[in-house]
Amino acid sequence: MWVITVHSKNDLKIFEFETEKEARGLFHKIAGYKILTEVIYFNDHCLVDV
Repeated sequence: MWVITVHSKNDLKIFEFETEKEARGLFHKIAGYKILTEVIYFNDHCLVDV
């Protein structure tokens, strides 16, 4: 999951996305101070030994 956190003068908004492509597409269109974060859960397939 990808998250964009937007801080403005009087507000805080959080947007969630399934893919990095979706998140980066909107990231460049958002004005203000913003942070793009990838959220990795402990049980994500990339962390579990098969």
